Amino acid sequence: MFLLDGKRLPLDKPFKHAGISYPASWLRLTTLAEKQAIGITEVPDTPNPSYNQQFYWGYDADNNLIPKQLNDEPVLDEDGNETGEVTTGLKTLWKAKQSEIAASLLAPSDWRVIKAKETSSTMPAAWKTYRAAVRTACNTRQAEIDACADVPALIKLLFGAATIQQAQTDGDGNDVLDDDGNPVMETVANPNIATAWPEAI
Repeated sequence: MFLLDGKRLPLDKPFKHAGISYPASWLRLTTLAEKQAIGITEVPDTPNPSYNQQFYWGYDADNNLIPKQLNDEPVLDEDGNETGEVTTGLKTLWKAKQSEIAASLLAPSDWRVIKAKETSSTMPAAWKTYRAAVRTACNTRQAEIDACADVPALIKLLFGAATIQQAQTDGDGNDVLDDDGNPVMETVANPNIATAWPEAI
C-alpha cells in the first residue's frame, strides 16, 4: 500500500500532489525511488477486518467502514429532481423483518382465531393476551428502529448483548468505590437493545 501525506493512494486511480496531476498508471509504472522522490512511502498492505455485510458496504480508501443507507431516500434525476422512486433504507428493511417475525409467532395460533369465529366460541384468554403482546412488541420494536440515529445504534439495538457491565452508583448517582478506590462494577440489563418478544405459551 502506498501513502502520500498520510493518506492511502489507491492503485490505478489518478491523483494530484503539489499542483501536479499524475495519471492512473503512474504508481504501477514508476520505481520506488521515483515514488519516494515526491514523498510516497510504501507500507505493508494489511487486509481489512471482516465486517457485517447486512449493514456496511465495505471499507473506503482510509479503512473506514462505509455504512449502508439508514433511511429511505428519494431517487433524483441528473438535475436533482425527485423521480418518484425511493431507495429503501435499513430502517424500512428491519421494520419489515419485525413484521415477518411477528407473523411467524402468530401463525401457529391463527387456527384458534378461525375456530373461535366459525364456532362462535371464545378463544382462551391466555392466547388472546399472547397474540396482543406479539403485536405490541412488533410495534415497539419498529418504533425503536425508527429512533436509531445511525447504523451502529441500529446494530446495537438488534444484536446487542442482553446485559452490560457498568459502574455501580449510590442514591446520589455517585460511583460506588471499593477499598482500593476502583469503581464497583455490576451487571445490568442492556437498556439499548430492542424490546424482547413475548415468551411462547
